[in-house]
Amino acid sequence: MQIIGYVLIIIAFGRFLAELFERIGYPGIVGEITAGLILGYVLTGVPAEDMNLLAEFGIFFLMISAGLEITPEELHIGGKKALPVYVATLTTMFLITLPLTGFTVSSGNFLAASILAVASAPIVVRLKRFFGENYLHVALSYAIISEVAILILVYILANFKEAGNLMELGITVLKQVAFIGGVLYVNYKIGIQHKVWLVTQLRKLKSDEAVFGMFMIFAATLGFISEEVGMHFTIGGFLAGLLLHSDLVGTKQYERLETILSGVTYGIFAPIFFAWRGMNFRAEITLWTLYLFLVVYAIRFILTVVLTWDGKPVSSLAKATGLVSFGILGLLVADLGNTYGVLTGELYSLSALTSIGGIFLAATIGRLMSVPNSRNGQGL
Repeated sequence: MQIIGYVLIIIAFGRFLAELFERIGYPGIVGEITAGLILGYVLTGVPAEDMNLLAEFGIFFLMISAGLEITPEELHIGGKKALPVYVATLTTMFLITLPLTGFTVSSGNFLAASILAVASAPIVVRLKRFFGENYLHVALSYAIISEVAILILVYILANFKEAGNLMELGITVLKQVAFIGGVLYVNYKIGIQHKVWLVTQLRKLKSDEAVFGMFMIFAATLGFISEEVGMHFTIGGFLAGLLLHSDLVGTKQYERLETILSGVTYGIFAPIFFAWRGMNFRAEITLWTLYLFLVVYAIRFILTVVLTWDGKPVSSLAKATGLVSFGILGLLVADLGNTYGVLTGELYSLSALTSIGGIFLAATIGRLMSVPNSRNGQGL
């Protein structure tokens, strides 16, 4: 079977299970992951190189969509609350990984800790309908901070192997900081001085496809620059989504872009990405690994509730559910870490299981919490 046949099967089965899970109150992403887990045992001979390329497009579009969900101002406000939570969570997860390496500190501990501390922006966005906008800002800010941090970390590790010395690594990190800071500064200046001009130019584009095409040129350019400075190209996509928010381009132009981007992302590339990650799930799951996963989840959940406590138990539990969603990005990084030889044995198995299991648990908790409120016609 040629690659197009596999792609059609994956998209069709992924969307079928996504719709099925949506009907019982779960985010469609859970169905797409389930489809991948099932197809991993059914489909044989899938051309891995071609599917990896398509899956890369999936994460690229997902990071763009995550960027579009929040404005820089909201990220700044939500980040003030989310960043301390992330630092505390990352530190706690790092301490948890130490016994698995004989209390020897290594790059594997840092990478595993970042995987165990990550949240999933796509899951957070999907849980928005359960918990509302107030939940979204903090939870999505945490997810974005943790996902960008984990992508930067894995590529710092890769660059360190290539660089061979700390000076070259330091130069790489400085280029990354300069790139992100420069892009955000330019966006700030445009928002102050040239917002009206930008909206006027976008209005001249007659079709939604033209708006989408211009945006993709912008996102691809930032993606290429991201790779040149040693970061994952999806960070460029995220920055593109973050910068072209509704406050800058206007509500109508934002809706034109979001409509077609949502169809491309969630209709084509997202199902491929999530299903392909599910198909590549090969971690060795033992009772000990399962026990560690439950311990990690419980510790993160309790820690997050305490750190985000706002005096309202239901609201605090809602934020914790989103912040402890883990995510498929963690599984991707775990695979990269395993390839680089940084993650081995229990650290890889724990990271992989947590990435998959955390999504199912977060979606289940969100579903259960939404039932009483949906009956009352209220959100959290």
